[in-house]
Amino acid sequence: MPRKIAVGNWKMNGTAADLDQIKALAPTAASAGVATLICPPASLISRAAGLGVDIGAQDCHAGVSGAHTGDLSAEMLADAGATHIITGHSERRQDHNETDADIAAKTQAVWRAGLTAIICIGESEAQYRAGETLDVIAAQLAGSVPTGAGPQNTIVAYEPIWAIGTGLTPTVDEIAKVHAFIRAQLAKALPEGAEVSLLYGGSVKASNAAEIFAVADVDGALVGGASLKAADFGPIVTALATAS
Repeated sequence: MPRKIAVGNWKMNGTAADLDQIKALAPTAASAGVATLICPPASLISRAAGLGVDIGAQDCHAGVSGAHTGDLSAEMLADAGATHIITGHSERRQDHNETDADIAAKTQAVWRAGLTAIICIGESEAQYRAGETLDVIAAQLAGSVPTGAGPQNTIVAYEPIWAIGTGLTPTVDEIAKVHAFIRAQLAKALPEGAEVSLLYGGSVKASNAAEIFAVADVDGALVGGASLKAADFGPIVTALATAS
């Protein structure tokens, strides 16, 4: 069975003072019985590791080392204490013009370092309104998920771009349809594709988490703003733990 996992993506937020939020979350994470991960900015990874919650990174370079000013390799992030790395987040795809090929290369770099990749996919509002969601998802899966992906090294997160930070979410039926499609595509393409954990992301909060986690093929969440405070993220972790 795919494992349950709650991932918090802090994005470009947080300084040393905010490490107390990870400490405050740790008891909930320990008692919940589901994997709980915080992805703080890279500047906090080494200090966040060891505070009682698994720590991930938000991005990496595809190379091991070299003349890439400002970039960090997966090996460096592993050395700092990361266990997971997000690849293909829509903000990287949009703001940094990352292609599916770029994301596949970064994902392979994550594996090379012995870490787990959290590969993000999702459609824009225009694509959603045009009824192109499943076509977009299929293309991103084919281009961003390399051969060799499986439950031991890969998590896939579906984040409709139009729902990120907007307070909007797809309907439960829409989430179910997309997640079932992703599961089927992965099962068809990969020997263990059906066992890859699938996360939903996009305005997940304590008030809607239980409803989302009750959807078939939703194994957890990739949470943005609601992960910055333990008081907000803890109830989401608890909702995942109690979901059937």
